[in-house]
Amino acid sequence: MTKVVILGPAHPLRGGLASFDERLAKAFISKGHQCSIYTFSLQYPSFLFPGTTQYSSEPAPQGLDIHVCVNSVNPFNWIKIGKILKKIRPDTLVVRFWLPFMGPCLGTILRYVRRNHHTRIICIADNVIPHEHRVGDSMLTRYFIGVPHAFITMSEKVRSDLKKFRPEVPERCVAHPLYDNFGEKIDKFTARQKLGIDPGIRLCLFFGFIRKYKGLDLLLEAFAGKFLKNSDIHLLVAGEYYEDSKYYLDIIEKNNIQEKVILRTNFIPDSEVKYYLSAADVVVQPYREATQSGVTPLAYHFEVPMIVTNVGALPQLVPHGEVGRVCEPEPEAIENAIEEFFNMDSFKLMEGILRERKKLSWDTFVESILDLSNDLEK
Repeated sequence: MTKVVILGPAHPLRGGLASFDERLAKAFISKGHQCSIYTFSLQYPSFLFPGTTQYSSEPAPQGLDIHVCVNSVNPFNWIKIGKILKKIRPDTLVVRFWLPFMGPCLGTILRYVRRNHHTRIICIADNVIPHEHRVGDSMLTRYFIGVPHAFITMSEKVRSDLKKFRPEVPERCVAHPLYDNFGEKIDKFTARQKLGIDPGIRLCLFFGFIRKYKGLDLLLEAFAGKFLKNSDIHLLVAGEYYEDSKYYLDIIEKNNIQEKVILRTNFIPDSEVKYYLSAADVVVQPYREATQSGVTPLAYHFEVPMIVTNVGALPQLVPHGEVGRVCEPEPEAIENAIEEFFNMDSFKLMEGILRERKKLSWDTFVESILDLSNDLEK
């Protein structure tokens, strides 16, 4: 049995990173390992957080040992938590890194942990170079990136970015596992009834936080195209604005597509995710840039085809013609991909989805972390 600590977001925080860390902890436990999570009591100062709240309204996950104790802006707290983790001597510490802002906090904690000369520190790097750049990013990232013993990445783009900072560091690239902790797929009619959506329309889904790099504006412009505007295909936007909503609302009004777009721009609680994914005919990810995306394994879990843009790891995760379409991040190309999708053989698409989803295993992810950790001992 391996003693594992995960250092990263978890309940009472909300969002994809928290859901991932909780599911990863359950995967370690199911394989017979001891696992606890050390999460943030303060993740972001309120002035840095673009959403409405950082905290979940859902009950805490059952069966997990979650310590809510890390303050991202208090150096005295970093030293305290570092000393605690150093003393408890986990065999493997799995740390999440997704934003340069977290570099000082996590980098300091891990420097103390390394002093026990026992714990192997494995970083799951969601991003090394952020989607939205700020002054000082490189300095903050370098402070953190030199500390872990090894890295797990989930896309070749992040692996390539990592090599710019630490060319020789041990690492593995492993596919993002299925998000299978949001319940099971339900029938489309029931899901749409729950959401108050016409069961007779064809429905595209944009799911997740709304940020510039995710390209919702490109998708809205696509729906202003002649084919989509005159079809029975609608767009459901499900997710919270992480920037000014006016920009997107103006696109909808300018193109007179109010009747085509269903806006559910509040945060979607975990317990409601299944309704949105089950209601959709296709998930569209019109990203301008990407590393990997948590929406992709979520769509695979709910067996929903995808249309993705040709950026980052998305084309590798969504084979063109097998589980959906890959197109360029331009409105006309996205509109054409949606038209082509609705002419595809749905049975063939389902075969492709079931084949690809088998590759996205939590057991494989856990084994990759532990194998990498064990290799460090040799």
